[in-house]
Amino acid sequence: MLDAARKLEGQLVAWRRDFHMHPELGFQEERTAAKVAAILEDLGCRVRTGVGRTGVVAELGEGKPVIGIRADMDALPIQEANEAPYASQVPGVMHACGHDAHTAIALGVATLLARETFSGTVRFLFQPAEEVGDEEGISGAPRMVEDGALEEVDSLLALHVDSTLDTGDIELGDGPSSAGVDTLYATIIGRGGHGAMPHEVVDPIYITSHVILALHGIVSRRLRPFEPAVVSIGSIHGGEADNVIPERVRITGTIRYMNTEVQEKIHDEIKRAMEVARTLGGDYEHKIEVGDPPMINDSGVVELLHQVTTDLLGEECIQPPTPEMGAEDYGFFTSRVPGAMFGLGCLIEGDERVHHNARFDIDERCLPIGVAILAEAALRFLRSE
Repeated sequence: MLDAARKLEGQLVAWRRDFHMHPELGFQEERTAAKVAAILEDLGCRVRTGVGRTGVVAELGEGKPVIGIRADMDALPIQEANEAPYASQVPGVMHACGHDAHTAIALGVATLLARETFSGTVRFLFQPAEEVGDEEGISGAPRMVEDGALEEVDSLLALHVDSTLDTGDIELGDGPSSAGVDTLYATIIGRGGHGAMPHEVVDPIYITSHVILALHGIVSRRLRPFEPAVVSIGSIHGGEADNVIPERVRITGTIRYMNTEVQEKIHDEIKRAMEVARTLGGDYEHKIEVGDPPMINDSGVVELLHQVTTDLLGEECIQPPTPEMGAEDYGFFTSRVPGAMFGLGCLIEGDERVHHNARFDIDERCLPIGVAILAEAALRFLRSE
């Protein structure tokens, strides 16, 4: 399978560069989805478009079992700084996280599996909007679930390129693989007035400083030290003039956690921290928008990927995961279907290009490696059931 995937490398690079040159933001992936659908139809897949708004679902084979392969398609609102011939042609938008590579890899998997004979079904989920939510704050994975993308799926595979990992290596482990994420929106309410007469007002800026201290104390003082979690304030907005104390201060923040008990505890402690505003004579309003759940790698799927990678590349190429609190909405899928995601090394030797950066890029030699692992894992799953 690795030899077959390497013979596709030229096509994989061409697809990836085409998507890179024409990036589209979440829920705007019209050109990308149309190209993906056309390629899949030419391969003989049964194709459904408009899934989760701008997603594509395609199938090869028939009946049970059903193995799913997910690839996200959206780009980021970043102006590309690279001068490569395939640099983004869309001002202010670029593939700065590798979703162009994911899409090309999944098309490569479909190309290889279209040549194979197997019992069961391979379902490809080309997902929109992993990076953003819609007007209701909902991202592409739950929108695809609402449209039935996971119906009858027995197991799920995915990868994510990793620009910190050597090309030819993968990162794989079971259990929590990325954090759940919620968003805090809060308003601290005071009584504004002249900056020269602070004794006559209720200063929401002063109160907010104490609320933020209380919020930052949640992880260090209200949670068990061995429970990974983050509460970070990302924005503070209050006041317009230097000599006017405002009526209100608005803050937003991000909440990260690895299990629902910690999530509930953080929510409770945020309300407790907000009560500081009333203690100091002001008031508050707050809302917590529940986002992506933690992504949990199923041990059985990880074992399959581990064996496939060992056979294709050698066990020395498998690196243990580095714990982090980043989020990935693939967790919406794995909370419903046993699945796993592995990191695919794509480090450009001597020039690390970090994710979500204007200079992000990948070593394209990683593309056939990702194709081979996913295709071989899908086949072994179907043939072992």
